[in-house]
Amino acid sequence: MRMKLIAGLSLAVFGVTTANAQRPTLQPPDPNAPPTKYDYHETFGPNFYTKNGNEYRAATGEPGAKYWQNRADYQLDVKLDESKNEISGSVILSYTNNSPQKLDFVWMQLDQNLFKQDSRGTDIVPLQNGVPVSRNWGRGQAFDAGYKIKSVKMLTGAKDEKAVDVKYLISDTRMQVFLPAAVAPSGGKLKLKIEYSFISPDFGSDRMGVMDSKNGKIFTIAQWYPRMCVFDDVMGWNTLPYTGPGEFYLEYGTFNVNITAPAKIIVVCSGQLLNPTEVWTATQQKRWAQAATSDRTVIIRSAEEVNDPLSRPAGKTTLTWKYKIENARDVAWGASSSFIIDAAKMNMPSGKKGLAISAYPVESDGVGAWGRSTEYVKKSIEYNSAKWFEYPYPNATAVAGVVGGMEYPGIVFCNATSKGQRLWAVHDHEFGHTWFPMIVGSNERMYGWMDEGFNTFINGLSTANFNNGEYKPAAPVDFEATAKTNTRPDLEPILSQPANLKEPNTGTLLYSKPGAGLNLLRDQILGPERFDYAFKTYIKRWAFKHPTPDDFFRTIENAAGENLQWFWRGWFVNNWRLDVGVRDVKYVDNKPAKGAIITIDNLEKMAMPVVLEIKTKSGKTDRVKLPVEIWERAVSWQFIYPSTEEIESVTYNPDKQLPDYNGGNNIWKK
Repeated sequence: MRMKLIAGLSLAVFGVTTANAQRPTLQPPDPNAPPTKYDYHETFGPNFYTKNGNEYRAATGEPGAKYWQNRADYQLDVKLDESKNEISGSVILSYTNNSPQKLDFVWMQLDQNLFKQDSRGTDIVPLQNGVPVSRNWGRGQAFDAGYKIKSVKMLTGAKDEKAVDVKYLISDTRMQVFLPAAVAPSGGKLKLKIEYSFISPDFGSDRMGVMDSKNGKIFTIAQWYPRMCVFDDVMGWNTLPYTGPGEFYLEYGTFNVNITAPAKIIVVCSGQLLNPTEVWTATQQKRWAQAATSDRTVIIRSAEEVNDPLSRPAGKTTLTWKYKIENARDVAWGASSSFIIDAAKMNMPSGKKGLAISAYPVESDGVGAWGRSTEYVKKSIEYNSAKWFEYPYPNATAVAGVVGGMEYPGIVFCNATSKGQRLWAVHDHEFGHTWFPMIVGSNERMYGWMDEGFNTFINGLSTANFNNGEYKPAAPVDFEATAKTNTRPDLEPILSQPANLKEPNTGTLLYSKPGAGLNLLRDQILGPERFDYAFKTYIKRWAFKHPTPDDFFRTIENAAGENLQWFWRGWFVNNWRLDVGVRDVKYVDNKPAKGAIITIDNLEKMAMPVVLEIKTKSGKTDRVKLPVEIWERAVSWQFIYPSTEEIESVTYNPDKQLPDYNGGNNIWKK
């Protein structure tokens, strides 16, 4: 027994000695190292995710086995009064409660109330040189703004024959409806009929409005009916008020829309027109049939025909336009007597066809302007359908008007003065929103970067592809230059509510910085093949559903097979900066032929993989790539480069594709 114990102790001591011999010893701090803000445990530490996966949202980032979401279907019947800019009518909401909870009340959104003089959104517009300045309001227009709710009734009975008035309470841009009986869980139904009206603002937070053209007003109408708030497993009722900065979070459903307008007016809308023979002339119907088979733009109503009475059906003072769109989160429409209309066929990867359509006034006509609109719509949608996920709607309509650029399912509003590259860019961006948030239905009110930033990313690829690179940038993006803006110290983090950001920062934090983040993942961290697969997995998993940021982060990690929590922390959760410097080059035994010891330092809080360009005395250049893991437990890193001669220079980030904001320490020279 004693001999065994001694033998065991001897082996243990030998094992410890051997193990210690195989381990590096802790080195004292390098007195030559520059000051640094980098903390590798803060960057790579555990517990990034604050909750585990559950039956609703899995740890893999996909919907859980018991994921649910509610449904909202709408029957909309309205009339446009062109002289008053007024929309009036009714909405019948059919609401399905798929949640495991009963609902004693429901919340609805009354977005038009933003434009009241006493709304919260009006009250928070900041002053600039003593004048209120913001994109996110009605520009102070004094008019009879907001919804006029005439009645709210609950419909019951086999044929909805029973209508009971229900109590409701309006608070700014929200309306709470109190129900006489709770909506049952797991499939319970509610039907409400609301009669309402409102006058459109001229400029509606750059998302809708009215513009004068020489041949009539152009109405671009959105946020135009009381809409359901989302009830979900994350927040319950999502009732953040519409104050302007944050956009929308909406349930999916089917929309049946009837819009009655003066007969001279053409109405274009989300979805499929159901009664073309009633609202188009026989000649125009033939042109529509031609467009449905043509890859080139076909004129449906020309500039010369705009003021021709024969370009509208005869015999009626008003016409009702009937549209339907399915599996959509919203519906919007444009209307004008001034519209030129053209269209072309869209080709989907599955073999399905659709129509790209444009509606614009004669002032916007021309091959350098809106005359190419339909071409732009067609090519953008065809590319993204083939690349990511097939476009789900029958038509895609671009409307010229007062709005700079705004997206809705199957229809977008873009500025009537846009031309050339700018028109391509705004069309590509607004229809890019089909994928985010129309297909992937994230919460824009909370996380605007999940649609604007993701869309900005896919726009870069579609622009490079369009027409053999017609509008492709002449040079790659200089990430070193953009880092000065994207990571400047006074910025808020990306992971902020839009209303919680200074308005001048929204372009960076909702669009360019998150878009750049996806480019970094694709080009510098994962590579295009791994990233594209993971990104497509995210889209497929969450198509017509409601993901959160964690669902995105988890999906990319699981589908790509990479722990990226260090990147999410630095780029999205915090506003960290990257600054790596090349400190020194020494030679093994002072002999260049034996190899060079190169030292680099991480001086800021963010980590990224490393790319170095090494130039030797003879003029030879070489590239060295080091993984991000070199920063997992070090603030400085040394490695041996197998040199055979003296090194003239070492350059970090030679292509400026890493977001290192300080280029002054990136080059070591002999």
